[in-house]
Amino acid sequence: MRKPADNMEIFSRRRRLLAEKAKGAAIVIPSHPEMIRNNDVHHPYRQDTNLFYLTGWEEPESVFVFRPGQTPETVMFVRAKDMERETWDGFRYGPEGCEREFRIDKTYLINDFDKEIADLLKSTDRVYYRFGIDKEFDAKFLSSLETVRRAHGRSGRGNMPLLDSWELIGELRAIKTADDLELMRRAGKVTAQAHIDVMKATKPGVTEKQLLGVFLGSIYRQNADREGYGSIVASGANACTLHYTFNDQTCRDGDLLLIDAGAEVRYYTGDITRTYPVNGKFTAPQRKVYDRVLEIQKELCATSKPGVLFKSLQDRTIDFLTDAMIDLKLIKVSRSEAIERLLFKKYYPHGVSHYLGMDVHDTGLYQTATASDGAQALQSRKLEPGIAFTIEPGLYIPADDKDAPEELRGIGIRIEDDVVVTATGIENLTIDAPKEVADLESLLR
Repeated sequence: MRKPADNMEIFSRRRRLLAEKAKGAAIVIPSHPEMIRNNDVHHPYRQDTNLFYLTGWEEPESVFVFRPGQTPETVMFVRAKDMERETWDGFRYGPEGCEREFRIDKTYLINDFDKEIADLLKSTDRVYYRFGIDKEFDAKFLSSLETVRRAHGRSGRGNMPLLDSWELIGELRAIKTADDLELMRRAGKVTAQAHIDVMKATKPGVTEKQLLGVFLGSIYRQNADREGYGSIVASGANACTLHYTFNDQTCRDGDLLLIDAGAEVRYYTGDITRTYPVNGKFTAPQRKVYDRVLEIQKELCATSKPGVLFKSLQDRTIDFLTDAMIDLKLIKVSRSEAIERLLFKKYYPHGVSHYLGMDVHDTGLYQTATASDGAQALQSRKLEPGIAFTIEPGLYIPADDKDAPEELRGIGIRIEDDVVVTATGIENLTIDAPKEVADLESLLR
């Protein structure tokens, strides 16, 4: 049985912040559906992030309804206590336990959702809901909105405004609080130590899957809850496949290993990528590429601070890496032409950053609206204290790329850290994972 969080005040505080943005509204968040792995075997269950963020509740087959300023303000629909099912599947809180342990004003059985939801919604002026996560529940929810409309009779009122809850809650989650950062620091340290353990186990002849096992063993020994995402353990030219997940090849002498993996701690994830030589020593060509990626990665860490446009991180990375491609003789035109024709995308096809938090690609707007001469326009968001994100430049030279010098073919390098913006710069949450060449070679040897 997973006990509720030690400090339920964290969730109450989040709801109070959300209430300031949603007075008069109702926010409806169903639990994430359980997913079948094969036949009658389920994937391990993980709660919908927004539902956990606001309640700490982890059971499936549940719905949270938040009605700021109304009575009851917090409502949960949950599974019944059922000793037979608990014998098979584990403990359930039931309605009484949910109300008592999770500070919920009113609880109902999940089977009563259709009967109760219309009454809960009819006194609100708009509803926030996220479609597309559970198609079956989407249909049920739309039916309930029609019931609310009919309940208004001949009042002339139509359906109440239906808005997407993603941006509303996402912007709340985008600015990390002290509570968030405490867990993110822990996730960063657990992830960094697991990467160090993998480095120590790396040698020619070991398989990618064995190294994945080392990573998983390390994070679980450190009491992490699970992987934050599917780990990438890519040796040799496999590193040029950005989302490589086979993790089944043998690491060869002379190859590089790229590992992109993170530990999740109480729903907050780390996200680190490191690249290093399987045999403990960079070759000269590998070192040439690695040094360029490391240089821009460190520059972005050093220059990120409040007021910097998020888009400028990518712009600077493209400029720098395009110059590197020209110097490495991967591209044979000027920087301006290479960027105009998007030639750099052959070797650097992704973004340098994404938000990080409870989801590895966390919520939050990347563009904000600005008013000018009576019209609104979108501009890149500026970094501000509390925004957490990754910094992860890379260069990937396909093994079959006839345009590249032969000595560089099959080299794939990415270096990634997790940072949070402070009042004057950034705090690197994953600084414990080595990335300097001397440190890597010393540890690997």
